[in-house]
Amino acid sequence: MNGKILIIVTSYPGGGSTEAHRFVHVRNLFYVSSGLDITVLNFSAKYDYNYEGINVITLDTYKNENAEYELLISHQPNIRQHYRFIKKYGSRFNKYMLFFHGHEVLRFKATYPKPYNYVSKTPLKSLLRDLYDQFKLAIWHKFIPKIINKSMLVFVSNWMLEEFLKSTKLSLDDLLGNYSITYNCVGKLFQDTEYDFKSVKDYDFVTIRSNLDGSKYCIDLVTELARNNPKSKFLVIGKGKFYSHSIKPSNVIWEDRVLNHREIIEVLQKSRCALMPTRTDAQGLMMCEMATLGMPVITSDLPVCHEALDMFENVSMIDNENTKIDLEKICEKLEEKMPYKKQECYFNTNTSLHEVCIITSILKK
Repeated sequence: MNGKILIIVTSYPGGGSTEAHRFVHVRNLFYVSSGLDITVLNFSAKYDYNYEGINVITLDTYKNENAEYELLISHQPNIRQHYRFIKKYGSRFNKYMLFFHGHEVLRFKATYPKPYNYVSKTPLKSLLRDLYDQFKLAIWHKFIPKIINKSMLVFVSNWMLEEFLKSTKLSLDDLLGNYSITYNCVGKLFQDTEYDFKSVKDYDFVTIRSNLDGSKYCIDLVTELARNNPKSKFLVIGKGKFYSHSIKPSNVIWEDRVLNHREIIEVLQKSRCALMPTRTDAQGLMMCEMATLGMPVITSDLPVCHEALDMFENVSMIDNENTKIDLEKICEKLEEKMPYKKQECYFNTNTSLHEVCIITSILKK
C-alpha cells in the first residue's frame, strides 16, 4: 500500500477562489505537517496548481494520470460530483472517508429558515429544490449502507449526526460503528493570536459573514439589534444585496467584501464584541474562531451553539426573538472578565489530530 490520499472537494482556495472551502485547507495543512501524502481534486479547478504547499488537480488530470491512491476523502459529498465519482472510480480505493458539514445531506425545506423575500425562489423552483433534496437523500439512504463496510463517516457535530440520521432515514445501527464526531479546527492564526483587549476599539459590535443574503446568518436580526441599540457602533462585513432591500441604520457600517483569516483578525482586534446570531448551523466555525481568539462573542441560544460554545466563558447567547435586548450590558459583562484563558478545544491537536489518527489507522489496515 502506498499510503497516498486523494481529497475531493467541490471548490478549494487558490486557482481564482481564495476563501472557498478554507475549512478543508486548514486541516490539509495539518495533515501534511503530520506526514500524510495528500492530493486535492478540486472539481471547480480549470488547471492544476499548488496552494500553500498543497497540490491541487483537476478531474481531467485525475482521469489522465492513473495515479494510485489508497484512501479517498470527500468533503461535503454531493450527488452531481462526489457520488458519481465514487460510483465510477470507487473500486480504485481501499477505503472512503466522508465528511458531512451541512446541506449536502439535509432537506433544505425542513432544516433551513425561510429565505428573505428578495431571494425567495418561485413556487416552481422551490418545489424542484425540494424534489431534488428528497432525491439526493433517497440516494444516500440506499448508497451509504452499501459502502459502509469500507467507509468512515465524519460529522462536525452531534447535531449534524442527528440531522443526518433524520434526513437520510438511517439509524446508528446502519453505520456499523463506522462514524466519528470531529469538530472543524480553527485556523492557525486564531490559535496563535491573542485578543488585544486593552487597545482602543473602533467598533462596539462586529458581524462577519461571507453571504449576507442567507437568512440563516441573521443579518436582519443584526440590523434590528443595531436599530434598537443606537448608541453603539456596528460593523457588518460580507457580500450580498441585503442593504439594497433593507434600510441600514446610521450606526451600521457595511463593508461589501470577503476577508481572509489575517484580515478577519485585524478587524476583530478593532472591535469590542463579535455579534454572530444564527438560525441554523452545523457547528458555527466562524464563531468558534472568534471565541478562540479570546474576544467577547454574542450568538444565538440554539442547541448547536451550546454544543459548540458552552465551554467558552467569553460567549453569551441571546434569544433570536428578542431584538430589543440591551447589547451594551451583555458586552460589558463579558468584558469584566477579560483577559480570558485561551480555550484550546478547537486547536489542531484536539480536532485535526483526531482525524490524522483515524486516517493512520485506516492506512494500516
